[in-house]
Amino acid sequence: MFNIPAITWALTAILLLCGSYHFLQAIRSRRRADRINQGLHGLMNVLMAAMLWNLAPSTMLAQIAVLAGAALWFVIQAIARPELKAFCAGSQGRIKCIYHSLSMAGAAVMIAMMGLATTGHSPSHSLAMPNSHHAMAAANPGPAAATLDHAPGLAFLLTVLFGAAAAVFMVLLVRRRTTKTAIRHATASRLAIRAEHGLEALGAAVMALMFATMS
Repeated sequence: MFNIPAITWALTAILLLCGSYHFLQAIRSRRRADRINQGLHGLMNVLMAAMLWNLAPSTMLAQIAVLAGAALWFVIQAIARPELKAFCAGSQGRIKCIYHSLSMAGAAVMIAMMGLATTGHSPSHSLAMPNSHHAMAAANPGPAAATLDHAPGLAFLLTVLFGAAAAVFMVLLVRRRTTKTAIRHATASRLAIRAEHGLEALGAAVMALMFATMS
C-alpha cells in the first residue's frame, strides 16, 4: 500500500491536518495539562506522517521513547485521584485518557515494527512490501526474526482495535450531530466536540489502515 503515492500523500495530509489541529488547540488551551495533552497528540501525528516517508530513521529509538512516555503520561492521568481535576475528570475522561494511552503506545509499536521490517533492507523496499518480513526472518534468523514472526498477529489485533475505535468515534459524531437538545450559547463547544470526534475517527482509521498493511 505504501508504494502507491496517492494513498501515501492522502494519509500524510490527514495526519498533518490532525497534528495541526492539536497544536492549535495546545496554543489556545489555558490549562497546562491540556496544552501537554494536545501537544503530545500533535507530535504523535507528525511522527506517524514522518514514518510514512521513512524520515529520520536514526531517531527511531528517541521517537519510541517519547511515545512510550506519552502513553505513560495518559495512564497516570487515567488513574489519578478524582481530586486532581486538572487531569482526566469523570468516567468518560478516564476512558478517553486510556484510549489516548493506547494510541500513543500503538504509534510506538508501529514505529518499532517498521524499524524491524527495514533492518538490512532499503526503506523503499520495506515500504513497498510490508509483508517482506517473512523472507527477512528466514534470511536473518535471531531475536529480530522471532519478533517479526509475531508481528502480523499483533498488527491484526491493533487493526481491529483502532478500526473499532474509528467506528465508535463516527457513531459519536453522527449522534452528536443529530441531537437537538443543545443550548444555543454552547454552539462553539459543540463544534469543538464534533471536530474532536471527527479527527479522532480519522486518526484511528489511519492507524488501523497502517497496521493492516503489516498484518
